[in-house]
Amino acid sequence: MLFLGPILLLAALPNPIFAAGPTRRAPALQVDLQYAVYKGAFDASTGLNTWKGIRYAAAPIGPLRWKAPQAPATNRTVTPATQLGPICPQSYPTIPNAPFIPGNEDCLFLNVYAPANANNLPVLVWIHGGGYGYGDATQDMTEILAANNNGFVVVALQYRLGAFGFLSSAEVKSKGVVNAGLLDQDYALKWIQKYICLFGGNNRSVTISGNSAGAGSVMYHALTKGGTDGTALFQNAIVSSPYLPVQDNYDATFPTQRFYDFSVAAGCPSSGAVLDCLIAKDSMTLQQASNQVSTTGTYGTWAFLPVTDGTFIKDLPSKQLLAKKVNGKRILVGSNANEGALFVPPTISTEADLVAWLHLEFPNLSDGDITQILAAYPSSSGPVNPNDPKFATTGLGPATALNVSQVATGQQQRGNNIYAEATFVCPAYWLASAYTGNGRTAYKYQYSIPFGGHTDDLPAIFGPAQPNHSDSFVAAIRSIWGKFVTASNPSISAALASGGVPTTSSPPNPVTKFPAWTASSPQQINLNITGGTPYSAVTLSGATDGVQDVTSGEP
Repeated sequence: MLFLGPILLLAALPNPIFAAGPTRRAPALQVDLQYAVYKGAFDASTGLNTWKGIRYAAAPIGPLRWKAPQAPATNRTVTPATQLGPICPQSYPTIPNAPFIPGNEDCLFLNVYAPANANNLPVLVWIHGGGYGYGDATQDMTEILAANNNGFVVVALQYRLGAFGFLSSAEVKSKGVVNAGLLDQDYALKWIQKYICLFGGNNRSVTISGNSAGAGSVMYHALTKGGTDGTALFQNAIVSSPYLPVQDNYDATFPTQRFYDFSVAAGCPSSGAVLDCLIAKDSMTLQQASNQVSTTGTYGTWAFLPVTDGTFIKDLPSKQLLAKKVNGKRILVGSNANEGALFVPPTISTEADLVAWLHLEFPNLSDGDITQILAAYPSSSGPVNPNDPKFATTGLGPATALNVSQVATGQQQRGNNIYAEATFVCPAYWLASAYTGNGRTAYKYQYSIPFGGHTDDLPAIFGPAQPNHSDSFVAAIRSIWGKFVTASNPSISAALASGGVPTTSSPPNPVTKFPAWTASSPQQINLNITGGTPYSAVTLSGATDGVQDVTSGEP
């Protein structure tokens, strides 16, 4: 309840940026957005109104390729909003047997889920992940809404991906924009500010969220314009496994080389001015070129990524987060126990293998840097300093292990740990710390249900739940997210925290009074379940055939 007052105060303030937007009223299935009219659908089984495939920006095709998103053309014909919009062109990472899945450049659509008769409800915005190369807004939101008594509105959005969204070079910046995919998201957030009231949402109670690259995107919106946007577009943020690969300057060697690799793959020159040639190419040629370049790099990486551009992204996140120059007021940060296994080649058996991979994965590291890293992540064949950093192998107790998990041991697990912490876990800690002090609040949790791999938490949060997700755990984690959206505090009831089992434990389960992450007491909640029957599941973990057995438990 400590945060209820500020929320109500903010809800009463006019929006200075979009004050000319439509008047708030009870939602109807037919919604007039001024530039277009959409008719949604009501589902009696869920109690939800849904609008799918709403265009929020003009098609970024032809001369609008690699340009900032533009307003849609006016269309006053009533459009049924019952079908998902086409997905954006997809570009996969460098993994064995990476597929080519064509998309549609005309893909800047979003979906809205709102309780029937919604009125001034908080809003959860979902930004999908996928390494900034693949993914879409097709995730169904009915389960997380049902778990929270349909207490908020959800918006899921799409944005340009791969070379279409993150092509970068001096020429791209001079003739268009870099970070186009992030600018799409920003445009959608401004759309929400202007129009969400027509769907029963409150534009002064917005929580933006995402997983992996979606969480990385949320991080960039927290950092945009040097953190000077404040609460103009959102008040709260949820980041689940924030993805932060190496971030280059827009005209640095790596993005520039990928720019020319893409040009050659599309049949354009290998040097000089090539953007006009690319703009003239047909969509399928460009889609195949984007996927080709993205799938032929270092194992587990994508070719086209956010860059420092001096305007939208002004600095390295590690520097800006340390300075606490962020937008928004509160953040809920999550990471998983074994984030790295999916992204590290499964062939690391010696320290020489590990060093060779480190040079490929992190090319800016010097030999001295790598020596220090190896010392921080000691080998199982050498002595282990009891003061070295550890991680929780099972999540059931204190951190105990340095180089073993359910999927790897020794040198392989060293690599898994290094990648996980450099790319996901440390950014999660930095984000939590950035929201301490200055009137901001942070909360942190770790998802530890075995094997705790990257994105393993998503089925528990949105569904469908996996066999090792008990009904009680699913209810608890969905309530943690929901309470943060509706009350700005992720604390849940004692009944949910105990899995529905009566308890007289003292002190009570800490998730009933979720501890804030502070500079003096950086605490996080460990989310796990105990007991259960082991089961075997198939998961992608780098192997050439793409599968291996992973054992977990279910209460």
